[in-house]
Amino acid sequence: MSEASGVADAPSLSDRSGWQELWRTEDWWAVWLGLSLTAIAYLLFINGSSLAWLAVVPPKWVSFAQLGAQLAADAPRYIAQYAVWLVLFTIATAILGFKVRAFIPAFTLLYAVSVAIVAAGAWEKSQYYNLEPPLVALVLGLIVSNIFGLPRWLDAGFRVEFYVKTGIVLLGATLPFTLIVWAGPVAILQASIVSIATFLVIFFVAVKLGLDKRLAATLGAGGAVCGVSAAIAIAGAVRAKKEYPPIAITLVIGWAIVMIFFLPLVSGALHLPAGVGGAWIGTSEFADAAGFAAAQSYGGQVGPATGISGTPDQAVWSYTLIKVVGRDVWIGIWALVLSIISVTRWETITKGGRVNYGQVWWRFPKFVVGFLLASLLITLVVRNASFGDYNTVVKPGLVAPITSLRVWAFTFCFLSIGLTTRLKDLAPAGGKPFWAFTAGVVVNVIIGFVLSVYVFGDYWANLAH
Repeated sequence: MSEASGVADAPSLSDRSGWQELWRTEDWWAVWLGLSLTAIAYLLFINGSSLAWLAVVPPKWVSFAQLGAQLAADAPRYIAQYAVWLVLFTIATAILGFKVRAFIPAFTLLYAVSVAIVAAGAWEKSQYYNLEPPLVALVLGLIVSNIFGLPRWLDAGFRVEFYVKTGIVLLGATLPFTLIVWAGPVAILQASIVSIATFLVIFFVAVKLGLDKRLAATLGAGGAVCGVSAAIAIAGAVRAKKEYPPIAITLVIGWAIVMIFFLPLVSGALHLPAGVGGAWIGTSEFADAAGFAAAQSYGGQVGPATGISGTPDQAVWSYTLIKVVGRDVWIGIWALVLSIISVTRWETITKGGRVNYGQVWWRFPKFVVGFLLASLLITLVVRNASFGDYNTVVKPGLVAPITSLRVWAFTFCFLSIGLTTRLKDLAPAGGKPFWAFTAGVVVNVIIGFVLSVYVFGDYWANLAH
């Protein structure tokens, strides 16, 4: 990863201006970009229009001829989207002090490759081969950086944290608080149990193995919440060393890929109903994209020929309730809790100084604030809407375009992670992080199975939406 938090304290209240922080930190720029895009989408929506024209993604395709025709027809939209992303990110990076002359060509390359990756995800066979764009981006990036290599100056455009932070703010816009109500207490309870249990297991096993508590917290959040996003958010909250997030991200993605194949395979062998299998995937997967691929894969097995009851939609919806709604909202909770613990416990013990409670605010990831504000804005939009209206009116007209932009942001992020991660740099960490995370995997899978099949099995088997 090209950048991450260091172990030093954040500046004291007297050393930095609160107003300057609003335009001189990456966190706040991610907030402004994410909220601006959300606000524009909202204004267009209430005036009977949509951001969909700009939020273009390749539609499903079967042949290269069809793909070529689609890309040619939508070329003006891609050019406009590229220009908007380029202008927004260039302005931000320039003010943040990065070299614009290096950023522009690097981002241009990043966007061009991302178009190819997102197009691959739209291929008709992508679901069968589990070609989810973020995962393809990561694997491709790792191959290029570790086998072929790229000039180091291109790293200027691979702003991993900036892209993921912007994506997290946009994620908030796709998760109005009303979804928590619509999800129901069962989904929230199961997701909460899994999030807490997984984090605690990974954290305490890691500490027992002698790992730094900040690395333990980063690993725990990566396994308990939403993978890459959580690992980066918590690393900033606890002032983790710059090598810690890549370690967590590598383990998250590695196990996420394994679970894409393992969970649908075992669920099918046990003939779990579609909703039950989807719920187990939601409690046991570590990355949203990988989990969605697994849920779709299991939904595709439904039918008399396999003996799996239910509908494909039940598998995807139960997964969404658990993972995307129930677990992902924990990113803000863990960020707040761990920033407080880091400031009041870990650092006072190691440094023997007084507790500076102001550090909690400086330490708290500001893009999580953006996540909550974006969620609040969309919540106000749908406060009087029924779940049916949300799915038929609000989601396609307002939420879907924001979701598409979020896909682009996360694809930029995952591709940048791969292109800036040298696997040899992770070797000094040894095998302890792997064993700590794997302990969480085992507990996660077992608890998820028990809750999905035995405790709440009837609820998930009969899930309707």
